[in-house]
Amino acid sequence: MTHRLRLHYAPDNASLCVRIALEELGLPYETALVDRSIRAQKSDAYLALNPNGLIPVLETPDGPISETAAILLWLADREGRLMPGPQASERGAALQWLFWLSNTLHATMRHLFYPETYTRSDAEALRETTRQKLAAQLGLLNAAHSATWLDSDDATIHGCYLGPLLRWAGLYGGDTTWFNLARWPRLQTFAARTEMRPAVARAALAEGLGPTPFSSPHPCNPPEGSAT
Repeated sequence: MTHRLRLHYAPDNASLCVRIALEELGLPYETALVDRSIRAQKSDAYLALNPNGLIPVLETPDGPISETAAILLWLADREGRLMPGPQASERGAALQWLFWLSNTLHATMRHLFYPETYTRSDAEALRETTRQKLAAQLGLLNAAHSATWLDSDDATIHGCYLGPLLRWAGLYGGDTTWFNLARWPRLQTFAARTEMRPAVARAALAEGLGPTPFSSPHPCNPPEGSAT
C-alpha cells in the first residue's frame, strides 16, 4: 500500500482496534482526532465520511471506510497478513469469529456502555442483564476450540479487536466489579500475551493506556482528546 492512510479516532474508542492493526502491519498513517467532548462525530464534516456518526473512519486510496470489522478485514486482505486469505481452509472460521466479535460481543457491550440508547425505562436493569449476557459470551469464547487465534503468538485482526473489548469491559459501563478476567483463564492469557506485543505498546503509548491495557486496565490519560 503506497498511499498514506488517515485514521479518524478518539482515545480508547473502537478506533484503537484499527490503530493496533495499522501498527502490526507497519503501515504509515496519520491520525485525526475526533473530539467527542463537542460531539465532533456528529459534525457535518464527519458525517460526510461516515453518515452513521460513529468512530472510527479510515480514509484510504479507495475512499473512506467505517465499521471496525470492515476496516480490519480490508487492511488484512490488502496486506495479506493478520487473517487467513480467501482460499485458505481456515478462512471460514476466521470470518465467523471476526463477525462474532463485531455483531455479538461488541454489540452486547454497547448495551452496557450506552443503556439509555436502548431503553426508556430502567437503564441499570438493562446493564445487569447485559453483564450476565457478556459473562456467558466470554465463557463461550474461552471454551471455543475453533478460536485458535486466541492461542497464537502471531498477530491477528481478531486479537486487535478482542484486546480493546476486554479492556472496556473492565473499565466502562457503571459497576465493573462483575468483571474479573481470571474467570476466563484462556482470555486472561491472551490479554497478557497480546499487550506485550510492540505494536500494542506503541498504540497504548499513543493513547495513554498504560503498560497493561488489557490484562489490568486503568483509565486512559491521552495526550489529546478524551475517551468520552
